[in-house]
Amino acid sequence: MIPFNRPLLTGQEQKYINDAIASGKFSGDGPFTQKCQSMLEESTGAKKVLLTPSCTHAMELAALLLNIQPGDEVIMPSFTFVSTANPFALRGAKIVFTDIRPDTMNIDEEKIEAAITDRTRAIVPVHYAGVGCNMERIMAIANAHQLYVVEDAAQCVGASYHGKKLGTIGHFGCFSFHDTKNIHCGEGGALLINDSQFIERAEIIREKGTNRSQFLRGQVDKYTWVDIGSSYLASELNAAFLVPQLEHITAVTAKRKALWQQYHQLLQPLAEQGVIELPHVPEGCEHNGHIFYIKLRNLAERQHLINALKAANIQVVFHYIPLHSAKAGLHFGSTAPLIHTDQESERLLRLPMYYDLATEEVATICNAITTTLAQRPLSV
Repeated sequence: MIPFNRPLLTGQEQKYINDAIASGKFSGDGPFTQKCQSMLEESTGAKKVLLTPSCTHAMELAALLLNIQPGDEVIMPSFTFVSTANPFALRGAKIVFTDIRPDTMNIDEEKIEAAITDRTRAIVPVHYAGVGCNMERIMAIANAHQLYVVEDAAQCVGASYHGKKLGTIGHFGCFSFHDTKNIHCGEGGALLINDSQFIERAEIIREKGTNRSQFLRGQVDKYTWVDIGSSYLASELNAAFLVPQLEHITAVTAKRKALWQQYHQLLQPLAEQGVIELPHVPEGCEHNGHIFYIKLRNLAERQHLINALKAANIQVVFHYIPLHSAKAGLHFGSTAPLIHTDQESERLLRLPMYYDLATEEVATICNAITTTLAQRPLSV
């Protein structure tokens, strides 16, 4: 079986975890956490990075920092994971779903302004597959309407938009280090803070509403409860696992992009025949090889290909069920028709993509796809 995903192991994780155990420091904000945060700040240029237990927690921290209240509205695409919406729904906000661009599967920047009301507080663009949204236009809209921007950059470590790292363009960015991502620690995330006014309060909320971070730096002689908060610290053991992954990020990104390019080249003939569509990367976007997907002509053809590849011991998967059509989405969000979201989500199919995937396996997958679709009559 060629699996859809195989989590990366650099070979150094056990050593770093043993070092963390030997240090006797297991809870958050130890030396490994500090190292991860410093490495991410250096590689992204974010003003401050705070490691969290997950990207979901990073999004929750952003929602708290923005003081999202019941009745507020937050604009985001429906083609995304529930963790994009949940943090704002937890604060009582109405989720305003907006349609996507068919070419990138990202939020359609030209549909955002029409969704803005006097209750809108934030825009949450999701950079699908590590390909940046049109952040120039989104930031212009946000500035014109005095809105905040929280980048869901869960899939984006190592990716950029016109020279700026994804996650560093909005007021906040949120990374995921789940084991399905390019680099990971099993479960983990990070909040990138790009507006200095939020740094001090972010440290307080993350430390259960206390000023413990200031105490540890010697800025106060004791720490106490000063604000709302929760426990948004990552375990030091998870941070120890993440350090060697971060150390290998350049090589990992290069390998994944090479595999992505191989897929694109081998499947180009099918695209030229109009049998499938391949991913589009707009000019100025530097992706990170996180996902390689194809689009079939319809849902029936997608299921036919899934079944055929499964029989050939190749695991492929579709992606999100659009949130606006989900039970909770109907309750917490807007229900306006989203034509492209509905149509494109039914055609998209993700192919195996991971660091240890061999070029010979990519060739095998592409050959199986080509053979299967050649035997499939054109849909009416």
